[in-house]
Amino acid sequence: MAQQKPFISTAFSYETLEETLDIKPKGAQLHIGIPKETAYQENRVALIPDAVGVLVSNGHQVVIEHNAGDASHYRDKDYSEAGARIVYDKAEVYKAPILVKSAPITDDDIPYLQPNQVIISPMHISLLKADLLEKMMEKRITAISFEQLKDESGTFPIVRSMSEIAGSAVMLIAGQYLGSANHGKGVLLGGISGIPPTKVVILGAGIVGEYAARAALALGASVKVFDNSVFKLKQLQNNIGQRLWTSVIEPKILAKQLKTCEVAVGQCH
Repeated sequence: MAQQKPFISTAFSYETLEETLDIKPKGAQLHIGIPKETAYQENRVALIPDAVGVLVSNGHQVVIEHNAGDASHYRDKDYSEAGARIVYDKAEVYKAPILVKSAPITDDDIPYLQPNQVIISPMHISLLKADLLEKMMEKRITAISFEQLKDESGTFPIVRSMSEIAGSAVMLIAGQYLGSANHGKGVLLGGISGIPPTKVVILGAGIVGEYAARAALALGASVKVFDNSVFKLKQLQNNIGQRLWTSVIEPKILAKQLKTCEVAVGQCH
């Protein structure tokens, strides 16, 4: 059978069409304020420039106080390039309907708060003073607590992230204190051939304990973990992927290990 030749006709007419672009539906525009933290030893900033850039690109407004990110090594230029508006008056930041803070509300913040404002920050409810809470209620503040936010799996993602940071950082801090420069024993955590590793005792097999154990093992230390929950101890071993020296909290055994260890790590509940 002979192959059919393509049929070409001059009767077709061609015309250009407009390109169809996928445009995101517009939602409510948020106006977010980030004040400079004044709490003692608070070096954090609520949002980094990258996070601000995401908000701005989605049509929201972000206003940030001058030098709010300095202690976290983010400059005003970084925020302005991300689309934030830099202001030098603290009261101007607090006019935003939504405030995002990395430290809890203090008495110094109360005069600046606006009626019906939304505040997203740590609240530390168990430590919250009654008079401070009453003043916030008078202004009808809606406070959303970082540490109470749950995800779909029922866990607390922000608390978990902070615990992971604490567990990872604690061994680096311990390593510094063991050094001679800080009047320590002048020893390394481990990993030196022919030299016994430093003994690390971890109290609690939670997230902090798990990440402290990971960091200590990576540095070559000898790790021993105590917890009254056998399930948590087993889960920690499974998560790390290797067998560890573990024990329930038995006073005599724990006392002996604490007396002979170079580093002890505890965690609050």
